[in-house]
Amino acid sequence: MKTQDSASQAAMTPAAARRMLEEGNARFVQQQMTSRDLAAQVAATTGGQWPFAAILGCIDSRVPPELVFDQGLGDLFSVRIAGNFANEDILGSLEFACKVAGSKLVVVLGHRSCGAVKGACDGVELGNLTAMLGKLRPAVDAVTEPADPAQRTSGNGDFVQAVAECNVHRTVAAIRAQSEVLRELESAGGIAIVGAMYDIATGAVTFLEEGAGG
Repeated sequence: MKTQDSASQAAMTPAAARRMLEEGNARFVQQQMTSRDLAAQVAATTGGQWPFAAILGCIDSRVPPELVFDQGLGDLFSVRIAGNFANEDILGSLEFACKVAGSKLVVVLGHRSCGAVKGACDGVELGNLTAMLGKLRPAVDAVTEPADPAQRTSGNGDFVQAVAECNVHRTVAAIRAQSEVLRELESAGGIAIVGAMYDIATGAVTFLEEGAGG
């Protein structure tokens, strides 16, 4: 598959970028991943990079964006932090990816059985992890069911999944609210900002509908 270049990136639309990711994930799930000459891609990207999408994902070792979306060198910007939330530095990175480097799609990628989400559900406190998990606490509080505190823990898989999805929706909303640069690009049709969830059991990525978050 051809490495992204300035021409292919310029011709890309947000909808086409999403289709490329959906098609790549389908290949990953079906174990029909594209054969790539990585050495050739290294050479092709020596003089510059033209990724078509930026993925804000978790650091979880089971969710490497280039693999789960079957993309090669130079195709994706990958921003990773436990719990896939956005802060000032991450917003700046995404602004660079889209406004400066020309990416057409921002995907906030959460995943099933997220350890950071589980930690936030359980109120884990440990060094700098305490403050980091605090960034996820609003998503925990926004999920109102179940009401029984005994069921609002990492032991309840359905609750953890609901919080993880809520966190994705909230992060998408936060990107729009906190980044004038990205908000204006999206309003003009130059980019799209979307949420998605990865299933660690099947390898499938599901794009989320707007408005479902707490």
